Formats: sequence, structure tokens, C-alpha cells
Amino acid sequence: MTILMELVVQTTFSYLGTIAFAIMINIPRRALNACGLCGMAGWLTFWLLYQVGSGRMVANVMGSLILGVMGLYFARKKKMPAILFNIPGIVPLVPGATAYQAVYEMVLGSVNKAIIYSVRVLLVAGGIAVGFMLTSLLSEIMTKIRQHRMTIK
Repeated sequence: MTILMELVVQTTFSYLGTIAFAIMINIPRRALNACGLCGMAGWLTFWLLYQVGSGRMVANVMGSLILGVMGLYFARKKKMPAILFNIPGIVPLVPGATAYQAVYEMVLGSVNKAIIYSVRVLLVAGGIAVGFMLTSLLSEIMTKIRQHRMTIK
């Protein structure tokens, strides 16, 4: 499969998967497209960085950072809470298959493999959390800069 075709597949399914999850958790209809775009952007950031060899952690941090920034943007644009965009948007980044493999290896009794997969899940979850923390930090910094500019004028 060519890289362009693979990019189209990744884009399409990350968008649709995010919207499907947003519908399942009853996100308002007017936010669905923005949720899909957030999830798609986060996943594509992760996927592209991972393809060029940056590693899972960096790719997850950057994917969740982009997702968080877009969530803040859509929250302001649509006058809705950012969490409405972040929760469905995070779904493509969640390491569900790796968590399944960890449990599967535990059931089989392969403790070493189970530990490896479990650590991988924890690292990815930590990377996602760090990305959202960086988004929050950037948001606070931008707010302080805006407030400082207003006091100067």
C-alpha cells in the first residue's frame, strides 16, 4: 500500500472512530465534527511522528498536545467545554490493543511479556497525560500574556 493510501486510511478511520465514540457518549450534535477533527489531528500527529521513528512516547505526547490545543480552540469557537472535544479525541491514542495483549499474556502465564506490555501501556498513558498537562500549561501562559498586555495598554 502506498504511503498516500495509508495516510487516507489513517485519516478516515481516526475521524470516524472519534465521531462514533462521541456519539456513544452523547456529545452534542454541533460538536461532532470538531471532535472528529481533534481525534484525527491527534492520531495523525502520533502516526506521522511514529512513522519517522520518534518513538511511542514522543509521538503520544505530541499527539495529545495537538489534540489538547485543538480542543481548546474548538471550545472557544463553539463556546463549549474543552473536555467535550478532548475525551472523544483521545480515543485513537488510547493503547487498547496493547492493554489487551498485557491481559492476554497474564492469562497465559507469560509474566515477562505481560510486564513488558503493561509498562508500555503505562508509558503511553503517561505520555498522553503529559501532553494534556503541557496543553494546560500553554493555555495558562497565553492567558497570563493576554492579561499582561491588557494591563499595559
